[in-house]
Amino acid sequence: MVPSLAAAQLVCPRLTEDRLAVLSHEGTYPIMYSSWPIPVGAGHRDGYVARPDEAGKVPVVFVMPGHSGLGSSEKDLCRRLAREGFAALSVDLYGRKGDPLDLYNSTGDDEALSTIDELHQFVTSDDVVWNIDDSVGMIGTDTGGRFALIKAATREWVRSIAVAYTPLTGDEDREHQVASYLDHLPVPVLGLFGAQDELIAASSVDEAQRRNDHGQWLLYEGVGHGFLDINSDGFDQSASDDAFARLVAFFRATLSPAELEELG
Repeated sequence: MVPSLAAAQLVCPRLTEDRLAVLSHEGTYPIMYSSWPIPVGAGHRDGYVARPDEAGKVPVVFVMPGHSGLGSSEKDLCRRLAREGFAALSVDLYGRKGDPLDLYNSTGDDEALSTIDELHQFVTSDDVVWNIDDSVGMIGTDTGGRFALIKAATREWVRSIAVAYTPLTGDEDREHQVASYLDHLPVPVLGLFGAQDELIAASSVDEAQRRNDHGQWLLYEGVGHGFLDINSDGFDQSASDDAFARLVAFFRATLSPAELEELG
């Protein structure tokens, strides 16, 4: 059973208090944002929510973190999407602390995928009144894109998906191999990769485009891994700006438009 939103607000009331205005170049909407306990199983996982600080309903985007877990990069992406009229949510897929790579390797695909299902149950519960419909968009960075791609191929509630520097091979020892899903993605897909990514061969991106010919799989020349993450050694301002603009345009084109009115 999904706990009520009112109960979650008692645990984490800051969502109604943490507000952020925007500068002219930052987007359209002032936003509310907060850490947020996401009901998973009999307990909660750390989560994060950002959405426009206006009345009405908005399309929802799930931001799936990579093997480093829910951190400042995912929270920043949630806030930036909220400024553009989306409700963006992220969740800790691991439920414990430790070395990031060890956490990813010790967390089964099915466990992480189940957590995403529970995030969707939370967002579509009767107590959450700001989602515009039951369908969501998803963006996954790094290994989080694996889970996003699998969900897009197996859940009707995923309306569109974007991935950034997601490994498309090398998961042969895991429960699911992403390559086997590339032929079965029934929704719009946007893939964003660096041509000089030392962890992901450009040829695997080309193969993804061949197998998912209705998607758009892009390679940024001269760019490496982690170009969206300002804390990453691979951060690239030009590629990040272009990628974010593409993400906003992509989700505006594939998700239901917001129905908002200014709060007076």
